[in-house]
Amino acid sequence: MCLLAWIVVSMTPAKAGNPQNGFPQKWTAKTVVTEKEVQQAGLDRCFASEPISDETFQRMQGKSWKKDCPLKRSELRYLRLLHRNAEGKPQLGEMVVNAQIADRVVRIFRKLYEAGYRIERIVLVDEYDGDDNRSMEDNNTSSFNYRTVPGRTTLSKHARGLAIDLNTRYNPYVTRRGVLPKNGRDYAYNRDRRKDIPYKIDHQDLAYKLFKAEGFTWGGDWRSSKDYQHFEYNPLQTSPRGG
Repeated sequence: MCLLAWIVVSMTPAKAGNPQNGFPQKWTAKTVVTEKEVQQAGLDRCFASEPISDETFQRMQGKSWKKDCPLKRSELRYLRLLHRNAEGKPQLGEMVVNAQIADRVVRIFRKLYEAGYRIERIVLVDEYDGDDNRSMEDNNTSSFNYRTVPGRTTLSKHARGLAIDLNTRYNPYVTRRGVLPKNGRDYAYNRDRRKDIPYKIDHQDLAYKLFKAEGFTWGGDWRSSKDYQHFEYNPLQTSPRGG
């Protein structure tokens, strides 16, 4: 895939019979692109917030979006987020968040990219049929998913698109009941003393600093449980937990 070609095509009305030079007409998450393509396209076009398209909304049906979701489609935004993958290469990412935090999240992920911060993948949780455990096990970074907090009946902050889970396998959710995801157990304990955890989020981590600067709270600061992957934003400045 050519990133510049995607941008040109996406901004140019298609003509009948035009094969678009073989390039896709949409942003395809997980696609690795070249440094040259990023430079030619410009970062402003690689970090953007858009209304939820009909195609994206269809992908979400019965997965991240449930019939009883009280949010309006217009209250959510689709984000294009370029990121550095595990090998440090530019990779296309996507995320759905609440419109209230869309600009904040775009700013954060652009700064992470510019700093060379590694994020293995950023795809919609719908790629995992809305299954949060599968998404976490795959070390996926995501936001909106209309679901409850694991092991509880209360809605998660993710149900409103007001929380981000980042590099989830290496920054697991730790409670008295156990560790999620299960393949993140090796990264759950003695984190203060360990230096070998990939993409470890702590108080010195750049992601922590950027999210805090934008008004988010971190699950790693909770007392009764630790959700090291989790950043949430509360417009009302209250502090219900949202796993």
